[in-house]
Amino acid sequence: MTATSRRLVAVILAAGEGTRMRSAIPKVLHPVAGRPMLGHVILAAADAERLIVVVGPGRDDVAAYARSIRPDAIVCVQTERKGTAHAVLAAESAIADAAKAGIEDCIILFGDTPLIAAKTLASLRGALAAGLTIAALGFEARDPTGYGRILMDGDTLMAIREHKDATEAERAVTLCNAGLMAVDAQQALPLLKRVKNDNAQMEYYVTDLVALARSDGGKTGTVIADEAEVMGVNDRVQLAQAEAAMQSRLREKAMRDGATLIAPETVYFWADTIVGRDVMIEPHVVFGPNVSIADNVTIHAFSHIEGTSIGNAAQIGPFARLRPGSEIAARGKVGNFVETKNAKIGMGAKVNHLSYIGDASVGADANIGAGTITCNYDGFGKFRTEIGAGAFIGSNSSLIAPVTIADGAYVGSGSVITDNVPADALAVARSRQVTRDGWAKRFRASKGKDKA
Repeated sequence: MTATSRRLVAVILAAGEGTRMRSAIPKVLHPVAGRPMLGHVILAAADAERLIVVVGPGRDDVAAYARSIRPDAIVCVQTERKGTAHAVLAAESAIADAAKAGIEDCIILFGDTPLIAAKTLASLRGALAAGLTIAALGFEARDPTGYGRILMDGDTLMAIREHKDATEAERAVTLCNAGLMAVDAQQALPLLKRVKNDNAQMEYYVTDLVALARSDGGKTGTVIADEAEVMGVNDRVQLAQAEAAMQSRLREKAMRDGATLIAPETVYFWADTIVGRDVMIEPHVVFGPNVSIADNVTIHAFSHIEGTSIGNAAQIGPFARLRPGSEIAARGKVGNFVETKNAKIGMGAKVNHLSYIGDASVGADANIGAGTITCNYDGFGKFRTEIGAGAFIGSNSSLIAPVTIADGAYVGSGSVITDNVPADALAVARSRQVTRDGWAKRFRASKGKDKA
């Protein structure tokens, strides 16, 4: 049986209080690339037929978030904290049900390791499919201090020794335990129930499963991951390090998928940002949630984009702000110091500079002059502005919603439009200019006389 044909139950330990975060927010809900750490781990385990999340007492917020990602998630509560094996046993009933259902693989994960990749979990499962009872995830540590050591004999995992329980010789080992472990699901509970707490911490270690499995004649081994991938987050400093690592990963993916990032280290991606091919992203661009970018798009420097879809060959910025609900069609242009919100910019339409387009639709090939504002809010409700295809809105115009500017219509610069404008009509709504010949000369002369 191959790893892909085997069924999986994943147990995510998310009950840690995270006191070193110094936060009212549970540690696993702190975001990396905008997504809570727990969400990254849940998505990495997307192949799990059954997903179990172990939370602390009263942590309905963690449970609710887990179910927002996986509505079928099984939530178990760890009422006391007596070590990792004790935490897994908080899910005893759910693990037993999975075993009864014939599920072959069980993976134990941690909700504060947001960089773990699905392919690494697949490698752990592959080791089980190859005949191992337990496959532990390890990494070569630059500084192994504080980590559990993985003790090998050839390809065989002999034991995992916690740092405080290790001998001097064992502490010299640099192959360390990442914490994640794949276990034969049919043997997981019998092994867990035999774990003892005879160690320096007086805790029940899930790592003791290795020795127990070997005592039963089981085969144990190790899968090696990169140290950065298995990084755990315990405080704000480590959170920033995880963020930096995630951003590096997202930038590399965007570039390998065909986008050009002129200064990659200055671009901030959200975890769900979708970037097409032949996209050019200039320095200091920030993406928020729910952004999709089609091919051939140029995003100029210092733009901030969230909740937006951008069509083929569109141009954005510099210094543009696209807020949620914005849709920029193919060849559309949103220029410098333009803000859009809940707005549809049609194919080839241009909003070049210094404008606010909110709760509005702009038709194909329309042109919005500098300083145009859609006045969409009266202090109580939001109202829409509809601008037709080919319409021309003169600079410094205020469009008082609800209002419609029909196809091909012109609005004179400086107008305040309160009524609908028919197709191909001209609307001018401003005071008539008054010119007084010689007034300026007389004014200056008067002021100069007063000053003297």
